[in-house]
Amino acid sequence: MPQHRQHRIHRHPAAPWAELRVSTQTFDCYRAHSHAEYSVGIVDQGCATFHHADGSHPVMAGSVVLIEPGIVHACNPVVRQAWSYRMLFIDAAWLHHAVAQVWGRALPCEGLAFLSRHANDAAFTQAVDGFCQPITSDCAASALAAQLPQWIARHARPEGAEHPATVPADLVAAIDTMHTEMERRITVKELAQACAMSDSQFIRRFHAAFGMTPGGYLQNLRINGARRLLSQGIALADAAHSMGFADQAHMQRAFKVHHAMTPGTYRRRR
Repeated sequence: MPQHRQHRIHRHPAAPWAELRVSTQTFDCYRAHSHAEYSVGIVDQGCATFHHADGSHPVMAGSVVLIEPGIVHACNPVVRQAWSYRMLFIDAAWLHHAVAQVWGRALPCEGLAFLSRHANDAAFTQAVDGFCQPITSDCAASALAAQLPQWIARHARPEGAEHPATVPADLVAAIDTMHTEMERRITVKELAQACAMSDSQFIRRFHAAFGMTPGGYLQNLRINGARRLLSQGIALADAAHSMGFADQAHMQRAFKVHHAMTPGTYRRRR
């Protein structure tokens, strides 16, 4: 099956806070990564291993995965076995506001933590299967906007803002630099000096805290930023420049490694 048909992105103008990925009969594997959005997904076929902060768990047809923003994870199929899955990405600010309304709070939540990041339960499967469908009308978008926060409010708890609560104090300077200055060239030496560590000490400390190298973390930030811009219709070259990639070709290679599709394919609305 051609790659552009294996991986499809669905968006609808009536639900700018949601994006659905549908991957069918794929052997693609993914490096450890994180997203800026909340992710709610379901396995349709095959088996995979879901690696995340709480450990590794096998997932199979009907399994549900729930992932908060910034949580490093990977979900890869069993060797030489194709799998199919759907993943709904939900804008964090929108969800914080919507769930706060369900809970009767005047102000948006600072953050949400799922009670469990994986489930093999018929009720979960049925609910998430319904959420992970392409939105085909304004009416369907309104229904999802009403039902999804109600469901998540039952399966999550409020939590403090992601930063700086979950960032070790000795790494805050590096994280702040990467998040606010990703459009320029940033070196490990610069980040290590900002944290008063040697290069090697900094790399070990960073990997222990975040589950990826500083370079991998920065690349992940840039790709997530490029995703956001591309979903808004920004040209590929402009997105590459804005996110600090050397050129469009560099972004294209990195994006394909992370998402198993080209930026151009991702950008096209379905």
